[in-house]
Amino acid sequence: MGTENNTLDMVKAAASAAIGRRAQDGVILDLRELDGFTDFFAIFSGTSDIQVEGISQAVLEELENNWAQKPWHQEGERKADWILLDYVDFVVHIFLSERRAYYNLERLWAEAEQIELPELTMPAHVEALEEELDPDSTLVFGEQTERKSDI
Repeated sequence: MGTENNTLDMVKAAASAAIGRRAQDGVILDLRELDGFTDFFAIFSGTSDIQVEGISQAVLEELENNWAQKPWHQEGERKADWILLDYVDFVVHIFLSERRAYYNLERLWAEAEQIELPELTMPAHVEALEEELDPDSTLVFGEQTERKSDI
């Protein structure tokens, strides 16, 4: 049981790294009850091949630097429309959005339970800036804008 929790923690760390690089539509599928070849799938989308590569790099760095894990197998770096990082107990899939829609892994593994993605904490400098803002304004992509509350 301890190994399963450690694996889930690693998958969540990979998800945090991906989300930190603005990965979209993140999903973690729990395949343990389905007798699959792995325990978890983590699936993410990017909007460009450069972003897909960046998300992949963030996941690789997180798992190597903080968990001493390197993928057993890796595919797709050259084309970067679908990068697969196989860590044996879990597999990370990073797709270009249109490629993900085509393969639709969530439909193929529809019986799998979805695990809630980890929440990312706001960096301290952003939280401090938000506290200084006027209550009638909001922070949008690093810019202070007026909120239209009296329409």
